[in-house]
Amino acid sequence: MQNAVTELMRISPLADELAKLFAKAGYGLYLVGGSVRDMMLGRLSSDLDFTTDARPDQVLKIVSAWGDAVWDVGIAFGTVGVTKQGMTLEITTFRADSYDRVGRNPEVTFGDSIEGDLLRRDFTVNAMAIDLANQTFVDPYDGLQALQDRVLDTPATPQESFADDPLRMLRAARFSAQLGFTAAPRVIDAMTSMAEEIERITAERVQAELSKLLLAADPRPGLELLVDTRLADHVLPEVPGMRLAIDEHHQHKDVYQHSLTVLAQAIDLEKSHEPTSEPDLILRLAALLHDVGKPATREFQPGGGVSFHHHEVVGAKMARKRLRALKFSKEIVQDVSQLVFLHLRFHGYGKGEWTDSAVRRYVTDAGDLLPRLHKLVRADCTTRNRKKAAALQATYDDLEKRIAAIQAQEDLDRVRPDLNGEEIMRILGLKPGPDVGKAWKHLKELRLDRGPLEHDDAVAELKKWAAENGIGA
Repeated sequence: MQNAVTELMRISPLADELAKLFAKAGYGLYLVGGSVRDMMLGRLSSDLDFTTDARPDQVLKIVSAWGDAVWDVGIAFGTVGVTKQGMTLEITTFRADSYDRVGRNPEVTFGDSIEGDLLRRDFTVNAMAIDLANQTFVDPYDGLQALQDRVLDTPATPQESFADDPLRMLRAARFSAQLGFTAAPRVIDAMTSMAEEIERITAERVQAELSKLLLAADPRPGLELLVDTRLADHVLPEVPGMRLAIDEHHQHKDVYQHSLTVLAQAIDLEKSHEPTSEPDLILRLAALLHDVGKPATREFQPGGGVSFHHHEVVGAKMARKRLRALKFSKEIVQDVSQLVFLHLRFHGYGKGEWTDSAVRRYVTDAGDLLPRLHKLVRADCTTRNRKKAAALQATYDDLEKRIAAIQAQEDLDRVRPDLNGEEIMRILGLKPGPDVGKAWKHLKELRLDRGPLEHDDAVAELKKWAAENGIGA
């Protein structure tokens, strides 16, 4: 409560000013929902949510002359947006919606009481309000107690709440990750029994919630809640699917637990390498999904061993398919699947046996993803054997030093053949076409294998290749 008072005093002039405008017009105004929750936690943002008994057209009249900018794109759902002194405010008329429980779009109905409006909200910690007219606290569903206990519960029964909007089940997992709260037993029971209801939600909305969950400071509790309630079976089945495979190092209960550990370690590296940067969704998705190909490639060896040959190839395909189904952007799909494909290559490095050619290929295949690949490979070292872990990290240190040394001599970020397309056509007497591309690719392979060639040597190699393949003059 003291946090809330402190935060309210910080925004008080703006909130007081707006509340007086509504009171003058004969209406109440309440700070509500996540804004109140975050005030309690001492983490209020510059985006504030308000609710009122005024209807949307009346809200527009009140704020039109007051706000720096006003927009009404959400007015059909009772929401008017306004910016003032750098803050973004959303003012929504009391709602008392009804749902057909087939989709998730409600039949918008405006309500007449703050208590009724709070009842329709997702969790009790989001069902608190502050009456700005007299700065009194409104908490009809014990949200403050739930906040103190760090518990996620619903104002109505969980069954009613989730039947109205199944996306709330994913939000429970997301809040578990973002806030570190634990879902109440009755919420977990409802999520488990109603998991298949999430099929009513569009892939885009599911993806948005999963992304927010993964970008939390600690995604693990949210992911575990998804898996334990079987919600993940419907939205990200490859993750619980990893529980079927035993990690080949026998240091983790299963590949699922190993992947959660890799995700946590990738986040630690993310923070230590770029402490001021935003959380990296691509790296986190790659860390979570890097071993999804293991169940499909598991083979038991004589003597009790287990192998997962080419799981990186299978895993890259699986990751690409799932991310596409979740409507992630083409760039995210490509980058994550490429990281999954490349994550195992380092293990062929041994104790430094790679040639300079192999190092060049590692860098060029990773391209712009190389910094993320460094983090992913290091995070994938989860052995409890300290000596072995230190040796792996030292070996990767050596690889990074070799990359830096070669990059100092050659511009590996822009490896190109020693002859460009125009030179290839002129030397071989070719017109634009597939043969030029084949010649270009051959010269690039030479560059990767041998490093930069002198011009005359490159011409000689081109002519030799062309003669062997019956191409050109």
